[in-house]
Amino acid sequence: MPEDDKQIPSVWARPRKERQQPLLTRESIVAEAVRLLDEEGADNLSMRRLGSRLGAGATSLYRHVANKDELLELALDAVHGELPLPGTGEWRATMSEVARALRATILRHPWLAAKLGEAGLAYLGPNMLRQSEFMLGVMEDAGFPPAEADMAVTTVTAYVVGVSTGEAAWLSMVARSGQSEQELTERLWPAAERAVQDFPRLRARYAAQRGGDTSGSNEETFEYGLQRVLDGLQTRLGRSGP
Repeated sequence: MPEDDKQIPSVWARPRKERQQPLLTRESIVAEAVRLLDEEGADNLSMRRLGSRLGAGATSLYRHVANKDELLELALDAVHGELPLPGTGEWRATMSEVARALRATILRHPWLAAKLGEAGLAYLGPNMLRQSEFMLGVMEDAGFPPAEADMAVTTVTAYVVGVSTGEAAWLSMVARSGQSEQELTERLWPAAERAVQDFPRLRARYAAQRGGDTSGSNEETFEYGLQRVLDGLQTRLGRSGP
């Protein structure tokens, strides 16, 4: 087969085929896929399971989505549609707002961060493109050259996804346990204390946290790291030359 005729394995790389099936549309399939992912996790996503939830056979789904990988691309883009684009103002405040919104979205959809790197050409989805265009504009307006603005956006996004991945994994564990976050923490705490006995700094840290109010610690940690990342970018703006 000639190279030009090979199909790129992505929903965003082929024309969409419209079909007259008002009871089952790509949009309704994707919306249900997101609900399935939120409720049951990515390991339980399958065309057969999704079809069962929609009251349709898997064959009917394949008329709208070629395979599970394409479905995941569509679900990722749909979730990115929840992200607001703040009114443009001072670049640092705007990027902080975007970063906080992305973290909140990942925590609402704990499967999101882990699947971002597995979804082929997901970054070509219209909602992800909209967000990327907006963030690039913020950084270019701040004074970054286009190529460096791209790297700055990547840096901020990587920080948010990296930190939020751990938080999302914990939330998934809590959901699977059938317990509240506080109940699960209390159950795990003795094992954690035993594990750090030979590590004095960690032992002291755990001892200080024991019985304390840690409800805002994740937000505080996230905010600290975000502002340090933005400090670095702000310093970079003040420098001359490459």
